[in-house]
Amino acid sequence: MTTIILQGLKAIITVNFYVSVLILVVGSGFCISPAYSYFEFNEELFGEMSNNLRLIMLYLGITELIVCAYCFLTQRIQFFIPVGFFLILMIGSIKFYGEVNNVEVDENFPLFFLYTGISHVVFGSLAEIKQRINTPNKQ
Repeated sequence: MTTIILQGLKAIITVNFYVSVLILVVGSGFCISPAYSYFEFNEELFGEMSNNLRLIMLYLGITELIVCAYCFLTQRIQFFIPVGFFLILMIGSIKFYGEVNNVEVDENFPLFFLYTGISHVVFGSLAEIKQRINTPNKQ
């Protein structure tokens, strides 16, 4: 019974991770088009500073694709742990960006980065735990 629960939990964590990657990449890509963006950028009021934030989001999506490719090709899934912490730290970075540049930042950004960041940390931690269980102790 415990094995079934653990397998189910692992499946939920894995599916959730892939959904978070999809949301991050698609959401970042959609930031370029005002018609499809999940976030409000208020271009009329903030102009170029708002467009800079759009480009930052696009670069974040591209970076996510590169990091995912690297981690899966090298079988170093635990590298998603620091990536997740970086995404969580983006909450403060986005707020700081808004403060410094006098740009109103959409209040959905913190939830977006918190969800994707926690998903990455949990998925990477699951891989780390699995690796430690499968690797014998060398003493």
